[in-house]
Amino acid sequence: MKGCAMRLILVSCVVFLSLTSTYSLDEELTAELGIPTVPLRSDVPTLDLLKADRTESLVRRATGIGEVSLNTNDQTYYSLITVGGIAFRVALDTASSDLWLLASSCTSAVCKSVPTYPLSYSSPSFVSVNNNATTFNVSFADTTGSSGFLARESVRLLNFTVEDQVFGLVDSSNVTLKNQVSGILGFGFPRLSTLSPLTTNSTPFINALAQTGQLDYPLFGLSLTHNDTGSLSLGAIDASVVHNASNIEWNKVVPFSPFGLESNTSRYLQWAIRLSQIMVNATQVTPQPTYPDITESSLALFDVGTNGIFGPYQDVARIFDLIPTSRLVDADAGVWAVPCDTAETMIFIFGRQNFTLQPTDFLIGPAAGNPNLCLSWPQATPPSSDGIDWQFGTPFLRTVYSIFSYGINKKEPPMIGLYALHNDTTLTDTPASVSSYFAVNSATIATTLPNFPLSTPSLTAPTYAFNTSVPASVGQLVQADLGTSTYSPILAPTANASEIPTVSPSPTLTTVVLTSSGIVITTTSHAGTPSVRLGVPPGASSGISLKIPTLHAYAVATSLMAISAGMMLIW
Repeated sequence: MKGCAMRLILVSCVVFLSLTSTYSLDEELTAELGIPTVPLRSDVPTLDLLKADRTESLVRRATGIGEVSLNTNDQTYYSLITVGGIAFRVALDTASSDLWLLASSCTSAVCKSVPTYPLSYSSPSFVSVNNNATTFNVSFADTTGSSGFLARESVRLLNFTVEDQVFGLVDSSNVTLKNQVSGILGFGFPRLSTLSPLTTNSTPFINALAQTGQLDYPLFGLSLTHNDTGSLSLGAIDASVVHNASNIEWNKVVPFSPFGLESNTSRYLQWAIRLSQIMVNATQVTPQPTYPDITESSLALFDVGTNGIFGPYQDVARIFDLIPTSRLVDADAGVWAVPCDTAETMIFIFGRQNFTLQPTDFLIGPAAGNPNLCLSWPQATPPSSDGIDWQFGTPFLRTVYSIFSYGINKKEPPMIGLYALHNDTTLTDTPASVSSYFAVNSATIATTLPNFPLSTPSLTAPTYAFNTSVPASVGQLVQADLGTSTYSPILAPTANASEIPTVSPSPTLTTVVLTSSGIVITTTSHAGTPSVRLGVPPGASSGISLKIPTLHAYAVATSLMAISAGMMLIW
């Protein structure tokens, strides 16, 4: 979702939490989620101690990983957090920066069907901001919005906690939230925050982890899949997905000049990078930026909160010109239809690497009234005053493992790493496989397409929003807002793949059996899946329950069973 200029309706999905940490399971977490603990052998060093040698600050750095799930209507992805010890589902969004939740004081219709933060609960970690009188408003391009007041609470995501975190409590909203999702957690830069300018000491949650050095490295990674599983990693990349880190294509994030009453320095705003080239099969479509004299090249925003791919009319129309019998079917929404048995691929080039979309990646689904024609990504949008022409949401992000590095103050610019999950550069989908994919996913769209040709609209670009007298150069180093300067850079000027921290989901319990004949048998087991009640304060007895996957930890409890001796030793 593109901040306050968000182009899409807020949609919903679900994330189930799994944890991998350099910490052993702490007492607070195990008590909260009902996980049995096994004491660790004191003479075996944990990864906390191994990592301590390269930690430059007094903060113990760590990594975390959790499972990500897609909501039932295949729109976007969600995670589980706790706020004041209360569990909530929140939408993950890389195009906004703030955390906000629906409050129990909300009387809007959307608030009646999802868990809300209970204002009647006297949370010991709750701190009011200006006696709940500091208000905020968030508006979206689809005319929806939310409003409420600021507060502070203890916020936990995976194994990371920020005390006194500023967040928004919404008491009025017409934003669509489904699947018991109660709000949004933004992963954008501090400059994008709506809440931070309203009160002091209000760094957004994820940025606070990077600025205080809690993360092993100031980055997070996302694995989004076509089914209902994936991962969110903090401080490291998911080694179960990225098998060769040297194949990650790193791209420097573009900074933006100041606007309005901002300071006279350029800063980072959005997770946007340069789009080098587009190809349909082997034919190039060179992107044409809306403001060529300013941005020089087309800019692409990566947005996990958007279910779609969007580009400017001047590029999108030329893409579909290369697909036989495709046609514009909705000029207002910028939607094209193509034959469902199309044999074309779309390739987007970032940096020096091609990223190929197969038909099952860019086709949305067949039209019910025209079953041989499929609606397709990308869709065309009017020009935006921020100069961001392209927006790559989940249809693209599911084809890559995406890494978002916040950069390091004075040392390293923010970067986006893209790791292709498939190496196919030519067509691999067949008409039969595409048809099967649509059938399995119930992708038919209830619409009838017009039976006459539509003209591509001619649009005028608005005035560029930023102060061009202040230069903003790709790769520039900034003094603040990024990861603490105690980090040592490993991504620039050249990425050192061997130094990028990794994390993997680990077994909860490994059992090593030594038989009387000297044979060692190793088995892995997992603790039972506890029930987490959404929106319910600790100690309360009602609420909406859900099962979450087993918690995992790097400080793995390991048992050694000496069968011949008839005893068990717990490590």
